[in-house]
Amino acid sequence: MENLASIFVKSIFVDNMIFAFFLGMCSYLAVSKKVSTSIGLGIAVIFVLGITLPLNYLLENYVLKEGALAWLSDDFKTLDLSYLAFILFIAVIAAMTQLVEMAVEKFTPSLYASLGIFLPLIAVNCAIMGGSLFMQQKAFATLGEATSYALGSGVGWLLAIVGLAAIREKMEYSDVPAPLRGLGITFITVALMGIAFMAFSGLKI
Repeated sequence: MENLASIFVKSIFVDNMIFAFFLGMCSYLAVSKKVSTSIGLGIAVIFVLGITLPLNYLLENYVLKEGALAWLSDDFKTLDLSYLAFILFIAVIAAMTQLVEMAVEKFTPSLYASLGIFLPLIAVNCAIMGGSLFMQQKAFATLGEATSYALGSGVGWLLAIVGLAAIREKMEYSDVPAPLRGLGITFITVALMGIAFMAFSGLKI
């Protein structure tokens, strides 16, 4: 249990998808103008990561790895389908994103309208794909560890986008120099937030 909590906290603060790896920046910058909209997208990212990463973990360990299909027959002990990982991970992510899009459109049409094109773009959000690829790299021992990493990564992305959205809403009433208005001051803010998050890299978790 302690190990799961460690993975969860570390993926939020130390291995933050935005500030440590700069993944998912396109939707992060585009949808972070309002807190309400950013919360909706952040929750959608948590949900998609929380579903797709464990599914991809099972796919990786019970279908794609060399010898993973040994449970079917001894004839498959040497079969290695790992070269299919990238395309199958994308297929799983695209399918789950489509389900999320349909659910949001049905139950919260206003949020669906606010998110616009960026909701289906979760399918190509590099933070989602990055989570599955980092899962491969970290070689988690159990499904629980992979799920904890997925949820922590999603929460970290949510905190990052909500924090930026809150700052951008306040900056609407600030006297920002004309050349820096819009994305200029946003890039500076994101850089400062990234530097602040670097303080967590010294944590021993």
